[in-house]
Amino acid sequence: MAKKFFEGWYYKQQCLGKTLALIPGHTGDGAFIQVVTGEGAFHADYPASALKKVKEGVQIGANRFSHSGIDVDIKTKELSLRGKLSYTNLSPPAYDIMGPFRFFPMECRHSVISMDHNVAGKLTVNGEEWDFHGGRGYIEGDRGRSFPRSYSWVQCNAFDEPCSVMVSVAHIPLGGLHFTGCISTVWYGGREYRLATYRGVRILRREQRILELQQGPLRLYVEMEKDPGHALFAPEGGSMCRKIHETPTAAARFRFWVQDRLLFDKTSPYASFEYVQ
Repeated sequence: MAKKFFEGWYYKQQCLGKTLALIPGHTGDGAFIQVVTGEGAFHADYPASALKKVKEGVQIGANRFSHSGIDVDIKTKELSLRGKLSYTNLSPPAYDIMGPFRFFPMECRHSVISMDHNVAGKLTVNGEEWDFHGGRGYIEGDRGRSFPRSYSWVQCNAFDEPCSVMVSVAHIPLGGLHFTGCISTVWYGGREYRLATYRGVRILRREQRILELQQGPLRLYVEMEKDPGHALFAPEGGSMCRKIHETPTAAARFRFWVQDRLLFDKTSPYASFEYVQ
């Protein structure tokens, strides 16, 4: 019998105080779309037959997600969501965020498709029009069997100038061993700074509200305000049966040093954040 699996993507867009993330995906049990806003989280299930892979993306029923944009028409008891958004000028990392670990059997493989890009278009959310013209976007993905047993994940590209940060610190089982691993990328000033286990990063602090990393001359310090977040389904053994919480609009402060020089010190009320102890 084939092992159960999951595969999912995370499409986030923000503009003028509005945040909306869409999480299309599938398991052996069927397809789904999760929607996260500053106000709440919503879930829609679809049969496996509703999903098909398309160029640079996926289609689930009438909903299409790709590197060039999204076209959605979702209706549940709690949510009505319709509209189109276009994406331009995507900013992918220089190489696979997993580095050499992409060749190992991992319970969860992470990918970053775009650290930052332009968003244009409008969506109607429960009868209210949300205008995303001039907005910013972010895209990532995951596939495997389960989310890590414990992890921290932070992402933000809503700043006063072009800047994007993604950090993931997680419990990693590998063979009969386990360790705390890290993948992180900072995009600033047209340059990418990669901090990761496979590049020798040290995790100085991992707490509910604080993450601190050190890698040679690079140091990243992230501090979030406490927020209970919204409940989402997450994969466990290839089924969407686990509950986690995500805060899509967490107030956070990001400080980044290079060679003991503070490269930036930025705050944002629109960071996305998950913490599982």
